[in-house]
Amino acid sequence: MPAHTSALARALDNRHLLGALFMVPAGALLLVFLTYPLGLGTWLGFTDAKIGRGGEWVGLDNFRFLWGDDVTRLALFNTLFYTAVASIIKFGLGLWLALLLNKHLPFKAFFRAIVLLPFIVPTALSAIAFWWIYDAQFSVVSWTLVKLGVIDRYIDFLGDPWMARFSTIAANIWRGVPFVAICLLAGLQTISPSYYEAASLDGASDWQQFRYVTLPLLTPIIAVVMTFSVLFTFTDFQLIYVLTRGGPLNATHLMATLSFQRAIPGGSLGEGAAIATAMVPFLLAAILVSYFGLQRRAWQQGGADK
Repeated sequence: MPAHTSALARALDNRHLLGALFMVPAGALLLVFLTYPLGLGTWLGFTDAKIGRGGEWVGLDNFRFLWGDDVTRLALFNTLFYTAVASIIKFGLGLWLALLLNKHLPFKAFFRAIVLLPFIVPTALSAIAFWWIYDAQFSVVSWTLVKLGVIDRYIDFLGDPWMARFSTIAANIWRGVPFVAICLLAGLQTISPSYYEAASLDGASDWQQFRYVTLPLLTPIIAVVMTFSVLFTFTDFQLIYVLTRGGPLNATHLMATLSFQRAIPGGSLGEGAAIATAMVPFLLAAILVSYFGLQRRAWQQGGADK
């Protein structure tokens, strides 16, 4: 056998080298489609680039301008308010649904499939459906309330700033609850029934079983699920853009939609990239919260929190 052939055979027998070779295609894809766009976007945030021409380095000028820009501040408030309210309600409803679906109910499999429907439907399609529901002239909600005599005129869901904020939050909750519910349901099914039997024999009520058995054992799953829920909500774009495009009066502009508006229709790539870059610290904060939440796994062994 030639020397180079035997050397190649020995190299392929090396598990570490073989593993590295298998990771090369994935690493190349991440480099091209993730690392490069992220790096380019960050770089553009420090330039005055416009569509059609390259930009020059301006340092922190874009960020100084955005800090004093009323629309950007409003978009930051909208994003934090939208994320906080929607995430809290999605967690509450998702946990309630998970606990309900974890019980022995008739047609349980059917109801689980129904719960997943909002998450399966494409975001743009569900946004168009909500746009029809919220339309000032053809709203099915307003029509029903008028026919029942509850109101005497149609509600302009997307015309009033605060009404528009809560309407978009409601649409996001409808889409996000299934993800939270199914993930928490999977976590609930990993808890051994023997824990509940022991707690019941000790005289624990349903609330005490939830407080001292279910919640501690479910904490790691909650940390992961809420991290993804917050990330998805904070970076929401399609739902808002289809429903309101940031209106009325920028009342529903999120950081993602404002970044797109400034960069593409507005032509200011540097400014739009700076807004997108400013989102990164908030996303990192959500990841860190998840990491520290996962450190509470000692609860599962009855030990102290780490």
